[in-house]
Amino acid sequence: MATHLDLEEQEQLDQLKTFWKQYGNLVTWLLIAVLAAYAAWNGWNYWQRDQAVKAGAMFDQLDKAAQAGDADQAGRIFGDLKERFPRTAFTQQGGLLAAKVQFDKGQADASLETLAWVGSNAAETEYQTVARLRAAGVLLDQKKFDDALKQLDGASAPEFAALVADRRGDVLLAQGKADDAKAAYNKAWLAMDSKVEYRRLIEAKLTALGAAPNDVSKVAEVAK
Repeated sequence: MATHLDLEEQEQLDQLKTFWKQYGNLVTWLLIAVLAAYAAWNGWNYWQRDQAVKAGAMFDQLDKAAQAGDADQAGRIFGDLKERFPRTAFTQQGGLLAAKVQFDKGQADASLETLAWVGSNAAETEYQTVARLRAAGVLLDQKKFDDALKQLDGASAPEFAALVADRRGDVLLAQGKADDAKAAYNKAWLAMDSKVEYRRLIEAKLTALGAAPNDVSKVAEVAK
């Protein structure tokens, strides 16, 4: 019986040797590939966490500069953020914050430059749209109406459609295009959730233009 088992084990061993001879290299490379992918995934997650921690620390510095009203310092920190951690959410948020303090301190051109970077490089469409909305507001103040409209053309996040239409109405009204402004405000009013307080401001703009949105069906027709 023992001899039979020994022979059977020897046969299995011979089969294993034959299999390994034929497929050993392939199996080895597959294992190496799997282990390498696993290591890379862990490394990527660690790198992402490390990047987020470092970017978060720099954002805190930027926030302190913004609270202190130091536009120059905020701009410098944002410059470092976008150079070192361009794809993190902290950098996108930092750009919006830096642009705000720059504008508040009379650095409109620097604010536009910062917003332009966020509008073109932010990973999320929402951040891009917010940046473009704010840039359009700055350009509207500078009476650069065509440039403001171009910014709004690129503001595509669906969640901000009502605000984009509202800002477009502001620009068109400033251009003296009252009818086009009404259409834009109507679109904004229809798109805005009725529970949002800002909708009353849009309604006030329409009322001032003699187009109070009392008849929803009429408003819908005008906004088409």
